[in-house]
Amino acid sequence: MGKRSALIGCMAWMVWFCAGCGPLIAAETSTPTPQSGEVLFEDDFSETPGSWGTWNDDGAVITYEGGGLRILVNEAHYDFWSVAGKTFSDVQVEVDATRVGGPTDNDFGVVCRYQDSENFYIFIVSSDGYYGIAKLKDNQHSLIGMDQLQYSSLIATEQPVYRIRADCAGQTLRLFVDGELLMEAQDSDFSAGDVGVLAGSYDTPGVDILFDNFVVKQP
Repeated sequence: MGKRSALIGCMAWMVWFCAGCGPLIAAETSTPTPQSGEVLFEDDFSETPGSWGTWNDDGAVITYEGGGLRILVNEAHYDFWSVAGKTFSDVQVEVDATRVGGPTDNDFGVVCRYQDSENFYIFIVSSDGYYGIAKLKDNQHSLIGMDQLQYSSLIATEQPVYRIRADCAGQTLRLFVDGELLMEAQDSDFSAGDVGVLAGSYDTPGVDILFDNFVVKQP
């Protein structure tokens, strides 16, 4: 099985877990409307305990550690995530992601418009150069704007730190890495929700990602 096929196969059937999956809180109307580029929320994970969900069992550890939020995935074919406990509609979400250890055959990135543990958007890259935008809708996983995860030379393979950015603006979804646009897609299923981070494994467990400098801006 080729690399791309293996990746999309995992996306199609992997089990998902999350920490801090509370009910969605209705968005509050803010006046005046934030200006483009205005910071709506930021967290460098230096204050503990914070609002982010944590987790600790044999399958995964999600914890404040090393000046960031660490997600360690100890099972094959699992994704784990944590959300911030906020509600936004249109956002630009950015985070630094460091591969602390584990295989380069991994996935990690950003969550936006999180409704609950069965409904949200996912923006991911991997340490071996793959990327994609996906969604979980009614607990069914699907990629958006592509049939399988794609490889890009814009993703520096095996580099220690990646700056990942996700734009959720109206029906437009964009994924960036280190300032480079990887893809743009359209989807209208979710219009508001929480924001968060995610990391996952494929055939080899031990994916270990440290997230830091999380920022949400008005797009």
